[in-house]
Amino acid sequence: MNLNFDQSLAKNYRSPSQIIRVLSEAWVAHQSYCPNCSAEPLAEYANNQPVADFYCSNCNEQYELKSKQGKISNIINDGAYKTMIERINSDDNPSFFFLTYSKSLSVNNFLIVPKQFFTPDIIIQRKPLSATARRAGWVGCNIDLRHVPESGKVFLVKDQQVIPRDHVTQQFQKTLFLREQSTISRGWTLDILQCIDRLGTTFSLNQVYAFADDLKIKHPHNNHIPDKIRQQLQVLRDKGMIEFLSRGHYRKLY
Repeated sequence: MNLNFDQSLAKNYRSPSQIIRVLSEAWVAHQSYCPNCSAEPLAEYANNQPVADFYCSNCNEQYELKSKQGKISNIINDGAYKTMIERINSDDNPSFFFLTYSKSLSVNNFLIVPKQFFTPDIIIQRKPLSATARRAGWVGCNIDLRHVPESGKVFLVKDQQVIPRDHVTQQFQKTLFLREQSTISRGWTLDILQCIDRLGTTFSLNQVYAFADDLKIKHPHNNHIPDKIRQQLQVLRDKGMIEFLSRGHYRKLY
């Protein structure tokens, strides 16, 4: 995988945003692969697709690309709020590639957040544009990656180091079970994963119980939080995300 952008592709463009769009999309099309099935190359959608930029002709996974210079940030600017919410609530919502690049136009980080980690909770509605704006009243959105568990951030390139392809596909496929869950069940599983992220490699049931008040705020109508925690830990154990060590003690496997 060559981490350098092919700058010759942008010689007919002058707008910095257009240059980066052309270079980053060309890099993904020629250097990347499908994290789900490892097939390459990815195919590009025609311009102005509502959300997705790429798709895999082998397994039909769809991908949207977000690129920026510098470090990976927690808040990612995106497009129209209504369009994003409609798409992530649909059956064909895309997974998201996030790419950061250096001033010398080479890739620093390239990761994917699989679509099963996208819920309305991580989409932040921005204020409507003012009445004097060209698109007055238009409402955009941001993606808040702070609400995505660490298992939902799969790196293909991290700090300019290319991650082995078999490791990427393994990590991507490990959480596909979330797509089979109902929206409510998936939300609970993601919440428990976020709690576990705040603990060490090994942890206890009591440590997870300590998040009960936070979980009650997110799920005010559930009066059986400890029971739900135990249920979700069993789901994660059965799916190979955590390992049962002894009574009330677990270890992360991701």
